[in-house]
Amino acid sequence: MKKATLRNDFVDTLSLADLCRFCRADEAWVVDLVEHGVLAPQGSSVENWQFCSVSIVRAKKARRLNRDHGINTAGVAMVLDLLEERAKILRELARSNVL
Repeated sequence: MKKATLRNDFVDTLSLADLCRFCRADEAWVVDLVEHGVLAPQGSSVENWQFCSVSIVRAKKARRLNRDHGINTAGVAMVLDLLEERAKILRELARSNVL
């Protein structure tokens, strides 16, 4: 059995190529996510885009939704927005001790 280890090396940003490798997706798919507002890269052109940790997490979720459920990019954008809204509401309910 493999021994579990703690890792302290965090990634702040990923380039477009690195994000594609991380998500096992092609560049066109990531560009489509950006065009649909799912991801918000930093940088003025595709060649120097950098994706922060929030975008990295969203890209990974988007890939799972697309791959596992066959949801297209527009659908992925809607699902991720709804999931974030749900999480926000649950946090607000927890703060007000309603749950």
